[in-house]
Amino acid sequence: MNDRTPWQGWRRSSEENAGLPAAKGPGSRRPFGLTWWGKAWVDALVHRARLDPGRLSRGRSYARRGSVLELTVDPGVVSATVQGSRTTPYEVNVRIRAFTDDEWEAVLDVVSAQIGRVAALLDGELPPEVVDDAQAAGLELLPDAGEVKTACNCPDFAVPCKHSAAVCFLIADALDEDPFVLLLLRGRKRDELMAALRERRSAGGEQFAVKRRPVGVPARAAFAKAVGPVPLPPKPLAQPGVPSAVLMLEPPRQSGIDAQELVMLATDAARRAWELASGDGDGGFGLSWEEDLARRAADLLGTAGLADLAHRAGVPARVLTSWAIAWREGGAGGFAVAESTPSASTSSAPTSSAPTPSAEDASASVPSAEGTVDPAAMAEGREALGANAVVEGNRVTADRRQLRLGTDGLWYLFGEQFNDWVLRGPGAADPHDLVGR
Repeated sequence: MNDRTPWQGWRRSSEENAGLPAAKGPGSRRPFGLTWWGKAWVDALVHRARLDPGRLSRGRSYARRGSVLELTVDPGVVSATVQGSRTTPYEVNVRIRAFTDDEWEAVLDVVSAQIGRVAALLDGELPPEVVDDAQAAGLELLPDAGEVKTACNCPDFAVPCKHSAAVCFLIADALDEDPFVLLLLRGRKRDELMAALRERRSAGGEQFAVKRRPVGVPARAAFAKAVGPVPLPPKPLAQPGVPSAVLMLEPPRQSGIDAQELVMLATDAARRAWELASGDGDGGFGLSWEEDLARRAADLLGTAGLADLAHRAGVPARVLTSWAIAWREGGAGGFAVAESTPSASTSSAPTSSAPTPSAEDASASVPSAEGTVDPAAMAEGREALGANAVVEGNRVTADRRQLRLGTDGLWYLFGEQFNDWVLRGPGAADPHDLVGR
């Protein structure tokens, strides 16, 4: 590099603000990285270090025209002066992380286990396989994403600027001349490395434990290394909303999809997702077809949409209205007991010869898999509705009110309306808590 034309010879005295001459001659298109190590460095800059390719291209031109005047390599840093468009050269630093002493010990342990590798290094050669040795210790010799840090006192705020990028390419020339420059950048001088290897070789042939290369990298650690700390997930909205994109886009006419139906489905999906994200429900997963239909119909009570949903589902509107009311008032448990038939049990009415069993006679129970109920449990329901109540299976009826014991162990209150029983509200463990509704 000593045969470069001095900067002062490139300008005339009347061209104080003249720029650098364009690269000409054999060096105008010269490549960087003629040896394995130099080429590996350039490949790492382009493909792994994630430097701006546009800035790298301009830096390559600066490097080819001889703009880098001085270059010094120290552990962890390359310092250089780069001639730009002004008279005074710019000061540039390019840094990559130097390994810690413990990390170097790990690398040397792996290298020392390879006799051929040690012999090559002591002969002044740096075989490419050393990259694999470092990886076996969980480290990377060549720069990885985000490792190359550049600084320049030019007014260009880009990272890297063209002056820093030029220095990055000239490091490849330094590696072509002496690949041990890369080890120096990682924090270990050549003589220090040789001394450590000789010490290990003279240790009486002791076998050094080779650290196995870790199997994979935790996703959180990989993300933090490439991008930064893993961001916390955003908190869900206070309430579910309507996906705005669905409101804006009309489905193609030939698709046969009704826009309003699409909005309804998307809104329902958004609500279920919100339930899962906020912990306010399970999003309706695990519901049967009838239960999910009742859930959707509950949101349409009092609107024309319920009749339309009933038509599309093939269910009579009157039946779906009953399902919707049961779901709205009692959820899955209320819907199940509303659609159930009386559990198998002997119907009974109050008589003077058959005393009514009390709740204390036996522990309360719920309908079994065979549909039977404990008489003591039903006695508690009849006690809540009065002496004139009639028990039929899991149902207790008096006048226009009816208590039903669900398989979930809760009592539900129904009222007679238009010759049908309609659920009045959510269930309760004690039937006496319901009769005042």
